[in-house]
Amino acid sequence: MDLTALLFESGFWIATIRMATPLLFGTLGELICERAGVLNLGIEGIMAAGCMSGWMWVYQGGTLWGGVVFAAFIGALFGLIHALFTVYLGLSQHVTGIGITMLASSLSSFVFRMLLPEATTPPKIIPFEAVDIPFLSDIPGIGPILFSLSPMTLLALTVLGVVWYGLYRTPAGLALRMVGENPMAAESQGVDVFLIRTLAVMTGSALMAVGGAYLTLSAFDAFYIGMINGRGWICIALVVFASWKPGKALLGALFFAGFDAIQMRVQQQSISLIPYQVYLMMPYVFSIIALVIMSRKASYPKALLVPFRKGER
Repeated sequence: MDLTALLFESGFWIATIRMATPLLFGTLGELICERAGVLNLGIEGIMAAGCMSGWMWVYQGGTLWGGVVFAAFIGALFGLIHALFTVYLGLSQHVTGIGITMLASSLSSFVFRMLLPEATTPPKIIPFEAVDIPFLSDIPGIGPILFSLSPMTLLALTVLGVVWYGLYRTPAGLALRMVGENPMAAESQGVDVFLIRTLAVMTGSALMAVGGAYLTLSAFDAFYIGMINGRGWICIALVVFASWKPGKALLGALFFAGFDAIQMRVQQQSISLIPYQVYLMMPYVFSIIALVIMSRKASYPKALLVPFRKGER
């Protein structure tokens, strides 16, 4: 297979953007949490909860955008639970996050089975369709790639711009970064560290859930258990890859999605006796290598994983 020729195929880039969209949502959500000083290892379960809840909303007769909003609401609720244990009680962020992942994943499967006990095959819905920008989407080569996107992909790019602007150009973004770097200094300036961290975790968790909802409302048309398939853990790694910067988060998501798209093409066209698991492993191996290289120069938030206790110095 000619990988050089593959890079010039519009189908490859369309697949890459489609695969990168849920990663971008999840990475931005985790980035917001960690910028405030809270590691959210519940992302895998929260994405699963958003995946199921958004799909179930539409399957029960709701609108697609209503499904997106409902998924965000469910994600924010799990974020609130995570914040109550880690921000207010100061418990281990690692243990709480893994607990949230187990709770959200198992609860999603349980609710799905309870509401649809007789479903032997995943029921289908009508997902989002690609939005074509008149004339621009007809440009040969780049038209179908840049100007014929899912509405949720356009939403992800919009969220990227909002997160960047909010973090670096607004007082709220300054306060959020401050509580992630030096919460005691933030408190001395009248900033409510508990409130900022709680809102950051809830907002980030909402974005994670929307990333999960993308899989059932846009990329596919059905929900099945295990659909997230490790994407949440990849988002955590991509935050480090991006050095906690929103702009690099997009590059990281495209980077991993590109490797994933390549392995799918190679797997389909290969006639060798190499086990298919080797191809499935490729994007993770290359991403780990890139993560190691990039993380050596990364500057993480100084108060990350450090619980804040009011009045302590």
